[in-house]
Amino acid sequence: MKRKWLSFFLAALLTFTLSACSAQQAQQQEEESGSTDGKVSLRVVWWGSQERHDATMKVLDLYTEKNPNVTFETEFSGWDGYWDKLATQSAAQNAPDLVQMDAQYLQEYATRNQLADLSEGINVEDMDPTLVDSGKVNDKLYAVALGNNAFGMIYNKAAFEKLGVETPKADWTWDDLFALAREVQPKLKDGKYAMRDFTFDSAVYEMYQLSKGKGHLTTEDGDFNIDKKTWKEWVSIFEDLRKEGVVSPAETTVAEVEYDPKNDLLLNDSVLIKQSFAAQFPSFDSVKPDTYALVKAPKDAEAGGYLKPSMFWSVSESLKQKEEAKKVIDFFINDPEAAEILGVSRGLPVSKKILDSMSSSFTDSDKAQLQLVNDTAPDAQPFNGGPQGWGEFQNNAYRQVGEQLMFGVLSQDEAYEELKNHYEEIKGR
Repeated sequence: MKRKWLSFFLAALLTFTLSACSAQQAQQQEEESGSTDGKVSLRVVWWGSQERHDATMKVLDLYTEKNPNVTFETEFSGWDGYWDKLATQSAAQNAPDLVQMDAQYLQEYATRNQLADLSEGINVEDMDPTLVDSGKVNDKLYAVALGNNAFGMIYNKAAFEKLGVETPKADWTWDDLFALAREVQPKLKDGKYAMRDFTFDSAVYEMYQLSKGKGHLTTEDGDFNIDKKTWKEWVSIFEDLRKEGVVSPAETTVAEVEYDPKNDLLLNDSVLIKQSFAAQFPSFDSVKPDTYALVKAPKDAEAGGYLKPSMFWSVSESLKQKEEAKKVIDFFINDPEAAEILGVSRGLPVSKKILDSMSSSFTDSDKAQLQLVNDTAPDAQPFNGGPQGWGEFQNNAYRQVGEQLMFGVLSQDEAYEELKNHYEEIKGR
């Protein structure tokens, strides 16, 4: 009898133990997936215009409609302050799950092991291989491009026509640009300027240096490559244009809030010409339809423009639901319904199939983006996203030195040395 009771007790104990282990394993798998009862919530952040915000929200809602177990917490802002906030969140181990990423910050976040490897789980077969490769760091895919893009100039077409001045053409030179600005200025009212001052804008200067055959502002190895002679020539041109009252005054330029209808210098009619990516065109056109036009970057001995991914989606390495986040990215680039909603709010679609299916119904605004990309592509300069810390250098150090130069705080030689010192300091971190 004792043996029977002992056998019964051991069998019951074994059953309980197996059940407990099974429950513990299921709980562990649930914790690893980050879900509860199959439900997944993802934090998504991006920057951009109101148009992009509205389109993104609609696509996320559509994804939830098709996948009821997945919901989203969204954070949206303009470009200003976006990277400071993301850096703070990442440092506090509170990074968003799905992050809109830019090329100039990609290497920084990838090399700090803050981004997940996206090499598998997302269909990129219908994308241009060079566009796919733009999201790689050390041969691993850490970002998936969301749009094809080109950098050039935007101008107030309606104002040019009203003034009776011929609009710029795709084969123009930098000398053509400066001559056009000087031609237009006498026709403008007080407080209006032909062109925005580009002294503190490293991206526009880079187009100038590329056109002079001096390469990007950093080498492929990450060394400082701002050519002193070319740079001093550039800032001297704008010093003269400021004195002549052809470009926006220093105090006006530094106060600009880009894409803000009241504080963007193009949108509030303070200037007629400034810089723009193709993907940014809807931000202007949606505020004042049929007012603006894009034109290829000016050239010199070489072309000045280049193609680049407009932006990426990246996934936080700390995220437990990585596979679900990958499905969301795949949905953004490959789903026809999502593509119809997004339009060109993040640049031209990266899927060739999607682009072909949409192009017949493109609006004039969409066609303007496509035209800039097509005009730039034949002789486009190679794209260089920059080394780790490049985003901080471009948006902070270069701008700060440029502002001091504009206000006469630094001489050109002092400003150039400051740029070198800031770059080496940031690079050495």
